[in-house]
Amino acid sequence: MTNKRIFFLGLIISLFNIFLFQSFAQGPSADPRQFTITGKVIDNELEVPLEYATISIVNVSDPKDLTGGVTNANGEFSIDVKKGTYNIIVEFISYESKTYNNRVIDSDLDLGTIKLGLGSENLDEVVVRAETTQVDVRLDKKIYNIGKDLTTAGGTVSDALNNVPSVTVDIDGGISLRGNENVRILINGKPSAMAGFGDTNVLNQLPADAIERVEVITSPSARYDAEGTAGILNIILRQKETLGFNGSLNLNAGTPANAGVTANLNYRTENFNLFTTTGVRYFDAPGGGYFDTRYFEDSETNYSRIYEDRDIERLNRNFNSNFGMEYFINQKSSITGSIFYRGGEDVDITTNNSDYFMRDEGLALETTRRERQSENDKSWQFSLNYINNFNNEGHKLTADFQYENDSETQFTTIGENILSNPGEIDFALRDENINTTEDQKEYLLQADYVLPFNEDSQFEAGYRGNFENEITNYTLFQEDEQTGELVFNDTLSNNFDYTENVNALYTQYGTKLGNLSFLLGLRLENTQLKGKIESELSDDELEEAFGIPIDTDFDNNYLGLFPTVNLIYEIAEEENITLGYNRRINRPRGWFINPFPSRSSTNNVFQGNPNLRPAFSNAFDLGYLKRWEKLTLTSSVYYQHETDSFERIEDNIAGTNVVRTIPVNLSSNDRTGAELGILYNPADWLRLNSSFNFFKFKTEGEYNGRNYDAENTSWFARFSSKVSLPAKIDWQTNAFYRGASEEVQGTRDGFLSIDLAFSKDIFNDNATLSLNVRDLLNSRKRQSYTITDTYERESEFQWRQGQNFTVSLIYRFNQQKRRQERRGSEDDFEEGEF
Repeated sequence: MTNKRIFFLGLIISLFNIFLFQSFAQGPSADPRQFTITGKVIDNELEVPLEYATISIVNVSDPKDLTGGVTNANGEFSIDVKKGTYNIIVEFISYESKTYNNRVIDSDLDLGTIKLGLGSENLDEVVVRAETTQVDVRLDKKIYNIGKDLTTAGGTVSDALNNVPSVTVDIDGGISLRGNENVRILINGKPSAMAGFGDTNVLNQLPADAIERVEVITSPSARYDAEGTAGILNIILRQKETLGFNGSLNLNAGTPANAGVTANLNYRTENFNLFTTTGVRYFDAPGGGYFDTRYFEDSETNYSRIYEDRDIERLNRNFNSNFGMEYFINQKSSITGSIFYRGGEDVDITTNNSDYFMRDEGLALETTRRERQSENDKSWQFSLNYINNFNNEGHKLTADFQYENDSETQFTTIGENILSNPGEIDFALRDENINTTEDQKEYLLQADYVLPFNEDSQFEAGYRGNFENEITNYTLFQEDEQTGELVFNDTLSNNFDYTENVNALYTQYGTKLGNLSFLLGLRLENTQLKGKIESELSDDELEEAFGIPIDTDFDNNYLGLFPTVNLIYEIAEEENITLGYNRRINRPRGWFINPFPSRSSTNNVFQGNPNLRPAFSNAFDLGYLKRWEKLTLTSSVYYQHETDSFERIEDNIAGTNVVRTIPVNLSSNDRTGAELGILYNPADWLRLNSSFNFFKFKTEGEYNGRNYDAENTSWFARFSSKVSLPAKIDWQTNAFYRGASEEVQGTRDGFLSIDLAFSKDIFNDNATLSLNVRDLLNSRKRQSYTITDTYERESEFQWRQGQNFTVSLIYRFNQQKRRQERRGSEDDFEEGEF
């Protein structure tokens, strides 16, 4: 951009700020000679709104008489002027302006829809900016518009999230925000079957190119569900808005064996918009690790050491389809219906080779345990959205209904054999068959009302109800030692019926006072957690079998107030400071509550805890953002105090060699941290992106008489570079490092992960061919050390072993690549943006 344009843009914005100040100081005018000029500004090709377009209104008889405004998120504007003759100028950065000269204003004037085209001299510059991830700071969130990230070509949503600042995705697919795993995942602002009812592993099945942007909400306002003490990640999916029929086809294949096809299709007219994203995916993800457990002499087991080597073969086949239609009832209201379906057939084979050592006698026993688990999963979701804009000033009402159903059937066979028994150990071998069915239903009802008082002030109120029920039926058949036949195990077989109902009301008010904007909110939530366990065992027998008190029929209610405060102070046009406070809740999920242990290993089990209570947190966040022409700097410091925090505790079940992991409520957890992000484009051919996050937590609490006070200091950093080479070839490198950390019962090692990618545009830029390799060093492993009163253990686990190579081809039709990429619009998925 030339210095002349920068000066002119700065002049327009300065004049607009003066106008806002004068308008606020004087208040609304009661002059009957005031008239309103309205309109809507859109891109002439994409037909999408242009937010922050500048409207300048100059009095012809007195050029010093200037007024104006900017468009809102819907591209709309409304400006009051006195009676007179005016020149009206509509401008947006890098677009050609449009002028309406000598308009006589003696009544309200509606300019209708104003279409602006991109200036040809700015086309290349805008494309360069849009090819890298950009950040936009709002009162209650940071918005990362996902750029052309080559390393996620042919990848999944989880792969894309792992490149977003503040976010990490561990080797198990678990998502953390600033090092905290209790993050709420939303799709287009709502809980969704696409996110697997909170099971973030499902995001490994959705294509990365479906993402438009990611909203990192570390200080959520009252309009959001209070769930998630770390905050919220809101994934906004792409939705084409170009008139006519258009779309893209994405093909990818790689090694370890993986292949997929995804089609994004869209047909839009003046009256309706049809859209679909449909894909199939096949992949093999081998993984594995080891557990080396050494028992102390005062432990109750006869073994001194057990070494377990685990190999996992995964074969996944899944189909995803989202089909929807938006019907425009009139210019101010529309209704959208969509259906999402996901089907999957998975086969996992886990082989555990275990070596048992006796004290002072060496190797005493070698066994192998083979588990084959086949799984059929079907999920579908129906959603209906209605929006009514009462006017062009943001006065609106929205209503949502959503129904989701997820059914999952697992059949597991387990066989165990003795390879050698030099110690002549009396070791019981039992083949097992396990049938598990899960059926989950969820209803969502939501209504939001937005009432602007003027250009700078806005009131919101709404209701959200989430009603979720999950029934898990677990049936175990074990080999009888005498007959060799499989018989029903009435001790461990069970049926677990779990219900979570959340009703919430919220209200919030936002306004702007000069350079200071604030958003104050209050949310009232009632949470009902209800469960019923059907088992052949009584409560006392269950407590004796599992070592914890168990209530087989519980109904707990929690009523809470959740205030939020968000402030933003504009130091300059491209510089601001933000401050946020919010109170949050962490509700235990069903698998954290079910007391019946997993059986994927003889020596290591996970067991839920039905006595878990919700955790509550209070969090503060102070942020700073500064933009230069080629550089964007973001930073923040934060503090969070959480009570009844969940921690996974390991112990040795008395009288056995089994190590159990169980979640418990510890008394408190204090987190402090700081983060820094830099987006730097020093030249047209080079784009750099880096972030650094440092955090510390302090846990205080005890369980079963043992003190678990701990302090942990850790950090993670990421770096990404993108280089444009000759012949339209792009080269991207992503590096991620997570530092070592102290855990409640031990330590975890750090690791470095590097991804590489290359791409080239072909077929007159209508297609892009990409090659990428993930985990170049094969180093993305979780290595940890655990110590308790009775044993110490070293372990290593890798979700996906080896480098992953992928070739991807995306072909676009009826789309102009350059203009599509420059789009930076903020589609109004979130009602009531302020």
